[in-house]
Amino acid sequence: MRPQTIVAHTSGANGIGILAPLAQQGCIPLAIHPAMTFTGSDEDISRLPDTCFGITAADDVGYAIGQSLVLEMGGEPFCVREDARILYHAALAHASNHIVTVLADALEALRAALSGGELLGQQTVDDQPGGIVERIVGPLARAALENTLQRGQAALTGPVARGDAAAVADHLAALADVDAALAQAYRINALRTAQRAHAPADVVEVLTA
Repeated sequence: MRPQTIVAHTSGANGIGILAPLAQQGCIPLAIHPAMTFTGSDEDISRLPDTCFGITAADDVGYAIGQSLVLEMGGEPFCVREDARILYHAALAHASNHIVTVLADALEALRAALSGGELLGQQTVDDQPGGIVERIVGPLARAALENTLQRGQAALTGPVARGDAAAVADHLAALADVDAALAQAYRINALRTAQRAHAPADVVEVLTA
């Protein structure tokens, strides 16, 4: 490998440490991670412009090169310390991977609530994506996401935010009738929500009972 050759990887959790053998040969090591989810679909490439990229480099020269590469792709570069890569990656995994699980649980519960035949000519509920349950949850989830990004914790609504312990207890019971795992997941997320919202003690008691 010739000295000053640029060598980059796109792993989120790894910094430039894994490129140390090449750096010792005089290469310029870069970790350039797109903060974006990719599923192997045709939409992946179109998502790169306006995506933020976390860059870790050995020095200012490396950062300048990494930033230039990202800007060429139409992305927004930002710097991540070598010792913060795992925490950085954990934050992104929490924001993207776990929201899939939360939404999948919500869709499952809503399917159960709307099952049992057509109502007023409504489309029959099934397990195929893109149906009525996705059309119900989609706008709600997107609005909650946008509100949170714009307003932070002030965007929180719902029974935990209102301190409605009875409603929370009813939710847990209804979810448990469908699947105990759904109720447990709701309980864990609602408890974290209660902690962030400084919810009343009776709400916390319901969630920790």
